[in-house]
Amino acid sequence: MTVDVQSEVRRGAAATAGLDYGDRAIEGPLRGHHNETYVIPLPAANGLGAVSARGKVREPRPGLFWYDRRCFSSEELLLAALRGRVNRVPEIIEVAPGVRLQGFVEGRTLGRGVLPSRPLSPRHGDQLGQLFGEMAAIKTDAIDVERICLPEDRTEDGDSAGFLARLIRFTHQRVYQEHGAPYHGLFERLGVGDTAMEGLARRAERLGPRPFTLVHGDLHRKNFIVDRLGDLWTIDWELALLGDPLYDLATHLHLMRYPEREQERICRIWRSAVEGARPGATLGWRQDLPVILAYKRAQSVYTDVIRGALALELPGATLNWRALPRVARRVQAALAAAHEVRGMPDAPTLRQVSSAYAGWFRARARVTASAP
Repeated sequence: MTVDVQSEVRRGAAATAGLDYGDRAIEGPLRGHHNETYVIPLPAANGLGAVSARGKVREPRPGLFWYDRRCFSSEELLLAALRGRVNRVPEIIEVAPGVRLQGFVEGRTLGRGVLPSRPLSPRHGDQLGQLFGEMAAIKTDAIDVERICLPEDRTEDGDSAGFLARLIRFTHQRVYQEHGAPYHGLFERLGVGDTAMEGLARRAERLGPRPFTLVHGDLHRKNFIVDRLGDLWTIDWELALLGDPLYDLATHLHLMRYPEREQERICRIWRSAVEGARPGATLGWRQDLPVILAYKRAQSVYTDVIRGALALELPGATLNWRALPRVARRVQAALAAAHEVRGMPDAPTLRQVSSAYAGWFRARARVTASAP
């Protein structure tokens, strides 16, 4: 008998809100890769009542593999530690011993209804700069939140080369070699071999030192909420790290897909804000940024190829042909962006990517059919 996890989380949401199970006021589950999330109404007497009419109940999806290194044991504890240090992040209250609730930020995601590459407004650009500056002002010893990474796997403050080297190693060992082992045949068909990260690792050794700060680690349009007053809020801090502040800029540029002119403006905003908060924290940023961007592009290849295979698999390990064009477009774009890391001048065409997935599924079916 299988456990209805969604019902369990929903019952937890209802209990937290003090409502009867099945109350239609509970919204969800919301779309999201890492967590199952429900939004619940809050009584007026609740600790969040003054700032939030609703709260979020979240539980990690069972059996989920994380494609990114994580640093903190609890997003809620981190958000509580950021109170008074970072503006416009969700409020946290403890509704029962060990049970914490996030305030739900009412509004729309930054990317809803607009082109993915649309520039930020001057107001939102200023507020993004404020966010960068507030995070840069937080030193590594100022966050007293339990960490889940082992002490021997942490990098000394300022060792930007070591910080990126550990990210590269995580992607190569945990994502590609271990989690991606069943997909190695697919990677080979797409021209991504076991040595794809070696050149990038050598480039990472030349990164200059920068003092470490808090970094969000996932600053894309869906993690920014524009509230009813037009202000920009930052949500989903579960991938936050203590590390090189330049990593946040690179991740943001990679995920936002700005046109070149807007990229330059965002770089100026980042440099002004971070240098103002932590003098010396932008040292060498211009020559090191392309290296971290190259890592983010390579990371996307591994993530998109594996997630693409999972999205295409129907019961019986058969291929979902209807979803293939959408998956192939995403993977082809990731391969094209990461051509320098793959060591190949050209990326596979859309037709070649589709053919690689189809061939890989056929090969799997033959192996399955011949198994005793």
